[in-house]
Amino acid sequence: MAIDKSRIRDFPPISITVKDGDGGELLIGASRQTVAGGSEVEVRRELLGLVVAHARTGGSPVRVTTRDQESIGVLLVSPEGEIEEEYSESLEETVEPVPAAAETPRLKPQASRGEGPAVELAPPGEAADSFDSIVKSLEEGDAAPPAEPPAPATVRRSLRDSQSFLAVQDNIEPARKGWQGKANTFGLSLAPGAAELAERADEDLVSRTYSGPRTVAVVNQKGGAAKTPTTVCLAAVFGRAGGSVLAWDNNETTGSLPWRVERGDHASSALHVLERASHLLSDTARAADINAFVHRQTADKYDALFSDQDIDGEHEITASEVDVLHAVASKYFNVILMDSGNNHRAANWRQMISHTDQLVVSTTTVEDRVEGARLTLQGLAGRDGRTAQLAADAVVIVSQEQPGHEKLAQLHAEKFRPYVREVHVIPFDPALKDGVIHFGALRPATQRAWLAAAASVAKGL
Repeated sequence: MAIDKSRIRDFPPISITVKDGDGGELLIGASRQTVAGGSEVEVRRELLGLVVAHARTGGSPVRVTTRDQESIGVLLVSPEGEIEEEYSESLEETVEPVPAAAETPRLKPQASRGEGPAVELAPPGEAADSFDSIVKSLEEGDAAPPAEPPAPATVRRSLRDSQSFLAVQDNIEPARKGWQGKANTFGLSLAPGAAELAERADEDLVSRTYSGPRTVAVVNQKGGAAKTPTTVCLAAVFGRAGGSVLAWDNNETTGSLPWRVERGDHASSALHVLERASHLLSDTARAADINAFVHRQTADKYDALFSDQDIDGEHEITASEVDVLHAVASKYFNVILMDSGNNHRAANWRQMISHTDQLVVSTTTVEDRVEGARLTLQGLAGRDGRTAQLAADAVVIVSQEQPGHEKLAQLHAEKFRPYVREVHVIPFDPALKDGVIHFGALRPATQRAWLAAAASVAKGL
């Protein structure tokens, strides 16, 4: 349905500027809002989502001036999320000015009543019609037709500098959620609201593919800091997004990851991978060979590699063995999430950090777990330059230990914000407390919080 232009509000003026590789800016009157990071498509989507929200607040369509590195234009945006292009012009299109054509006399009616037509004399210095021709035109009652203006001169340019003639258009899928999504079930095609656009942007981030394997380490030198649930939930988000994902229990002895995930029809662990590493790393190994050593999570679409579960075992994973295990994991998986033990001085813990691309520090709302997270970051920040940068770029995830800890979780989150890249709070959810964690069993708000956290992790990969 076309936007009713008679209802358009032109005040306050609205403009959008998309900057090359540097986000964008929305101006509504004197109010300014910036959008940073992400691709140009993501920036445009977020800015237009804000405009739709503004139009919805006023209850009528608005006119928006747009500008980017290549063009300027005008869009019409309705409260329902409809967008129409009213005007568009390339900034590179230049035409040489054409000299004004010589003026010729024109006959025009007098303003006062009862008088005959008047003659508009040519400007001084220009040729004027003869007296006889003027009289003749008065008698015949016909003025000379206006002269056709000369065609504008065409500027020739090199085809090597030409740009694509294809229209750059991002067709946004209609809303699936919110009141717009409900309305669309009745045959409408409303655009998504700002909240759904933000959710889609997070989904796009976790769905990205990488040119090589990426490793995420989940750490806290204090036990009971939700490292394993954090590893499981992040793996589930990336796995459900379509990636090849491994959750690896990098504990020097017996870790807790096998207690929180599904078990396969075998009892293999990291020790069994070490025994067969030469084959798994060989050119003759097949992609499916790794399935004999990992445990598939059927609904959440990721695999789990267990630590040794033999209570009588004496083997502790060494630094060199971490290198071998990581080489195997890197061959078969794109995203590797490493759960860790509590001994930050152990060789396997320190070697894990050397393979890490993104550090995640998990904690609960219990005070000593929060302090453990701080000490872990502080210790890493004091090491070599690369490790210190991992600490500065870390993502901290604060999981609420009990119901009613919302304010406490936010309080702890604020303590970390000055020191790391991003901080996320996960609401309390009984499905995270005990037993096997199935992402689909979590509450919608919990799932959305984990998606946002995973998107922040993806930004560092």
